[in-house]
Amino acid sequence: MKTIKFSDNTELCSLGQGTWNMGRNPLKRKQETEALLTGIDLGMTMVDTAEMYANEEFVGKVIEHIRNKVFLVSKVLPENASVEGTIRACENSLRKLRTDRLDLYLLHWKGSHPFEDTIEAMTRLQRDGKILRWGVSNIDVPDMEKIVAMPDGSACEANQVLYNLGERGVEFDLIPWSQSYRMSVIAYSPIAEGRLLRNPVLLKIAEKHNVTPAQIALAWTIRLDGVMAIPKASSSAHVMDNFKALDIILDEDDLRALDATFPPPTKRIPLAGW
Repeated sequence: MKTIKFSDNTELCSLGQGTWNMGRNPLKRKQETEALLTGIDLGMTMVDTAEMYANEEFVGKVIEHIRNKVFLVSKVLPENASVEGTIRACENSLRKLRTDRLDLYLLHWKGSHPFEDTIEAMTRLQRDGKILRWGVSNIDVPDMEKIVAMPDGSACEANQVLYNLGERGVEFDLIPWSQSYRMSVIAYSPIAEGRLLRNPVLLKIAEKHNVTPAQIALAWTIRLDGVMAIPKASSSAHVMDNFKALDIILDEDDLRALDATFPPPTKRIPLAGW
């Protein structure tokens, strides 16, 4: 199984599970619960949520009795990311998630509060055992360089960003920069919410491997060291399809064809998504 590794040698499957928009529709909650549990059983143990998603209570209920099997991620909204605001937001998330700690806590995107304040709060939360690791989301290289230069900023463990075949800007600088710091990159929207899946080249490569276009897109996203993807799946069957992407090995012909169709960046591109 392809994995990523954190600084304390904690190793995770390179596919996790996103939860954006899950838990909102009461008619879908049973199916969504089964999907998350199926993924965890398969080894896709990172479960990603955020205070902004307004579904932490749903996620907490799903994982309550298997908490120790889950690598739980949540995020603080930038407007709450002052020192006391971050601590308060984290404690609210812990209560909703029915747990005493987060495995990874992220700043959701850059806001008006100084990074120094957010880092101070993250450091306090980590010292108190309420979070085991911290990181950021949607933060570009210039700001990442500022963060790691700050007191305790080098403890940043991950950056969650938009990354898929159609959004490759992070390959030019952010991914190499993160690899140089051994900082994990977590790709959200790895299949661009399905927008890529009718592309003729993707379809052809999927046919060659006897898999689906989505599985090819996922296999491509996690091909680089230190990069994981967190696709959302609302059914157990969808989760199992995603999991099969871990077995796909794209050859040089596949990668060349994908590069020709979805060109890699040749210059720095501002971070997409936020």
